Amino acid sequence: MQMPPAPGTDPKSHGLWAMTAPPPPETAPLAGAPRADVAVVGAGYTGLAAALRLAEAGARVTVLEAAGIGSGGAGRNVGLVNAGLWVMPDDIVATLGAERGEGLLSLLGGAPAEVFALVARHAIACEATPNGTLHCAVGRAGRAEIEARAAQWQARGAPVHLLDAEKARTMIGGGSYRGALKDDRAGTIQPLAYARGLARAAMGAGAVIHTGSPVRAAEAGAGGWVLRTDGGRLAADWIIVAGDAYSFGPWERLAREQVPLPYFNFATPPVPEALRGRILPGRQGIWDTQQVLTSLRYDAAGRLVFGSIGALAGVEAGVHAAYARRALARLFPELPPAPFEAGWFGTIGMTDDALPRFRRLARNVVSISGYNGRGIGPGTVFGRLLADLVLARIRAEEVPLPERDVTIPPWRAAKAAFYAAGSAAAHLVGERRPA
Repeated sequence: MQMPPAPGTDPKSHGLWAMTAPPPPETAPLAGAPRADVAVVGAGYTGLAAALRLAEAGARVTVLEAAGIGSGGAGRNVGLVNAGLWVMPDDIVATLGAERGEGLLSLLGGAPAEVFALVARHAIACEATPNGTLHCAVGRAGRAEIEARAAQWQARGAPVHLLDAEKARTMIGGGSYRGALKDDRAGTIQPLAYARGLARAAMGAGAVIHTGSPVRAAEAGAGGWVLRTDGGRLAADWIIVAGDAYSFGPWERLAREQVPLPYFNFATPPVPEALRGRILPGRQGIWDTQQVLTSLRYDAAGRLVFGSIGALAGVEAGVHAAYARRALARLFPELPPAPFEAGWFGTIGMTDDALPRFRRLARNVVSISGYNGRGIGPGTVFGRLLADLVLARIRAEEVPLPERDVTIPPWRAAKAAFYAAGSAAAHLVGERRPA
């Protein structure tokens, strides 16, 4: 399989984030035959958080990245730092059992705080805005969904608040939602800048990062593992595989075990200062309850970043751009029409049960993947968790995630492709909001 083409610096693939992120730390492809205690494959949130944790503990850790730092989902997502998963809290407990389920909820409920603490501790310049998020209810079904989610999180002591339609409209500055769930734990960041900041922090702690170094083969031997790239080979005792939906080569099955779903973003020019006090005045990130959902947030310069399901390829790009303009005009009629400054998209990996998966792929080879569009907080805490597993601070049995092989049947992949194409049809005819 070919290595991913995007190096993490091309505005066509990473849009606004590549245009506004600080430059990445200087790295080079792997050469020669060095040795490490731990090899980390992938320089996204999971791999970089693991590398940082390992290096701070004194381990010799080397990260091998096929393209560039944050080149996959870490550099393309909308930048919402959410708590929890799409799955309802009570459903997680029903699936995993009380001990593991509540452990996972506690871990992910605190994930945004861990992200923002890392940002502060390492002075990462990533536009961190811990002002919460708004999950907006579309129609009666959407209202019922946020009411149930609020009740389940509040029963666990989480600082979430149910807003009525009028309060939601005031906080958003427009729209006709039936209400919103405000989550004070959450917020927004510049996602590519966060990845690059984690990389810089990991390197400062002693980690080595090689970009442009796709792993072509991994061979087990008496002395551990040898990973081969185009320019060298790395010997290591442990391997953490952190490629998620962008995995390929020896661990491409991690990508095949997920259904790929494209998600796009467009960035407006900066909103006039006079309107910023009315449009999202609290600078929360928002997303709605529709199946073909939309998301919206500000960046530090006051641009609105609008996202939804779909790929910006071929005729679809124009369809999605026109839809984004219509949706913004409906939400904020006073917003001056203007061409988007950037548009980009990436791939979300969806698992069969919407839960991430912990895998022991071979002796001393571990991975967590399948974030279902929730990569920033979960990726960060799971990277730390994998590092602690390697450091023997926890046992594999203490990882509160499912661990099993998955085979995605062809019909599921076909259904996802149809769903993604259906998003273009939905955007073509315009948004039809249920009552």
